[in-house]
Amino acid sequence: MWIVRLALRRPYTFVVLAILILILGALAILRTPTDIFPDINIPVVSIIWNYNGLDAQQMSDRIVSITERALTTTVDNKSNAANVRQLEELQSFEKIYAPFDGVITARNTDIGALINSGSSGGPSAALFYIAQPNKLRVYVNVPETYSQAAKPGLTADLTLAEFPGRRFQGKLVRTADAIDPALRTLQVEIELDNPTGQLLSGAYAEVHLKLPSVSFSYILPVNTLMFRSEGLRVATVNGSGQVTLTPITLGRDFGNEVEVVSGLTGNESVIVDPPDSVVAGQTVRIARSPGGTQ
Repeated sequence: MWIVRLALRRPYTFVVLAILILILGALAILRTPTDIFPDINIPVVSIIWNYNGLDAQQMSDRIVSITERALTTTVDNKSNAANVRQLEELQSFEKIYAPFDGVITARNTDIGALINSGSSGGPSAALFYIAQPNKLRVYVNVPETYSQAAKPGLTADLTLAEFPGRRFQGKLVRTADAIDPALRTLQVEIELDNPTGQLLSGAYAEVHLKLPSVSFSYILPVNTLMFRSEGLRVATVNGSGQVTLTPITLGRDFGNEVEVVSGLTGNESVIVDPPDSVVAGQTVRIARSPGGTQ
């Protein structure tokens, strides 16, 4: 209480002291440093923790095992997704879709029959046979002799035993472009429009191709042929009555007769059953049969 009484007796003294305290406090605040560290203008590196690496066990526990688990989870997810897709594909086999509009001509299964996947190794059979009768494809083997004339775009006439006197026109659309080494023929494909479906698929027909040809072929009996070391020959007689051994090229073989595609002009007199001793230039006499033919 004495300090209060002193302040009341000397008020000016206390006002001066208060002003002095304010001034000294402000000076103390301005002069007090804000950073306790000295101002050093060089880089400072502070080592907080020394890292000496991981040993093999720590590497396996902290990094390798976690990475393996992550990769295994990813592979398992992909494998499961692949298995789901495979099952979906297998389930889609419950429905069979035809690749084109047509008629089912044969059915080799029925409701309740067991259908295997075909991978068991046993005999497999087609479930259905489907045909498209509005356009028929006819496959013909053309002899090698006429292979060069069989070109796409040619017309062909087809005759069938069940339609006597009728001809159905088709068109040659493509060839195999290769000769069959066993049959010596060229396989060609002929397309035939069949809008009414009167021609049945799988039927046999005779095909007459209209091949462009500038040469003629001739039919000779097989007993006119002479097989010599120099090649196949036929013995012909010229206007002077002398024998000429003419080389020929054969086409089709009809059994008792053969087709000659080159070597003859059609004006020759061919000797039937020529003897092996006949030679070129030999003079012969043409005998006449009782009927008057040579």
